[in-house]
Amino acid sequence: MPMIEFRRPDGGLTPAYQTQAARPDAPGVVVIQEWWGLNPQIRSVVDRLAAAGYTALAPDLYRGRLTTEADEANHLMQSLDFVDATHQDLRGAAAHLAQGGQPVAVMGFCMGGALTVAAAVHVPGLAAAACFYGVPPAHLAQPHAIAIPFQGHFAEQDDWCTPTVARGLEAEMRDAGRTPDIHFYPAGHGFFNATRAVYDAASAELAWQRLMNFFGRHLSAPR
Repeated sequence: MPMIEFRRPDGGLTPAYQTQAARPDAPGVVVIQEWWGLNPQIRSVVDRLAAAGYTALAPDLYRGRLTTEADEANHLMQSLDFVDATHQDLRGAAAHLAQGGQPVAVMGFCMGGALTVAAAVHVPGLAAAACFYGVPPAHLAQPHAIAIPFQGHFAEQDDWCTPTVARGLEAEMRDAGRTPDIHFYPAGHGFFNATRAVYDAASAELAWQRLMNFFGRHLSAPR
């Protein structure tokens, strides 16, 4: 599928990869990239969601920059304005998918998982959020403020978004009266990414099935 552009609230344009579901009135899902950029793996998630009945869009937060090297990925992530990405790129992406009145969810991985939490707090009108192994710093978003259905997928062998951090997110939400759907997997950070050595097929497939059930409950069910 070709790249598109959508409009941010400030009037600027953000490039994105979008795949339309077969139904023109399908629910939408914003997919947020890992720190590697909008690479073929993230595009494959967009395509997979579209095949499952959801029109999906991944904004290109790095504006065309990609890497496979961790040091460069960290530099790109550190250079990203997370507040701008949340309040402009992600809000614009959600609004773009909701133009016909369809419900829209957000999901993301690693850096994108942290931004998923931020979007769940700050982007109005979202129907649900699903986070894969990412929690933002408190100054960006506080989990207790999430008021929409939330699902989290975390790795038991994660030294970046550690189980302690993930359980802290869950505890904060539950203390606020929320009911997050949180899952832990016997795998390492990035276990969903089939292009990385840490990929865990069994955990990835289980997470996908849980994700589909979650979206099926909280978005209009695809036909």
